[in-house]
Amino acid sequence: MDELINGMHHVSLIVVDTSRALGFYRDLLGLEVDESRPDLGYPGAWLNLDRQQIHLLELPNPDPLEGRPEHGGRDRHLALIVSDLGRLKSRLDQAGITFTVSRSGRRALFCRDPDQNALEFVELPPA
Repeated sequence: MDELINGMHHVSLIVVDTSRALGFYRDLLGLEVDESRPDLGYPGAWLNLDRQQIHLLELPNPDPLEGRPEHGGRDRHLALIVSDLGRLKSRLDQAGITFTVSRSGRRALFCRDPDQNALEFVELPPA
């Protein structure tokens, strides 16, 4: 089969306030801001994840913020790889962010960012 798709470049998430979102993604999770983001006519930020990125878009959100499933695995979500789930749990606990563990049996947890975007964190050993 001809391999047309080679990977993922970025995922975009809608946020109400870029500064508040950076408090979560940069300050709590430790992601690096890519300062090369051009002026796109609206606020936002690009965050580096190895060769991939998360793009934060400060735009009106068409999705309801209320009534989302409590467990992020039952909602659209972004899954990120972590090497130490225990360390992440400690950071989330210290920040007062609730999370649920994966129902699949693997070492993973789900939480939501300040804009109710669902995130999954899957523990995998370093490559």
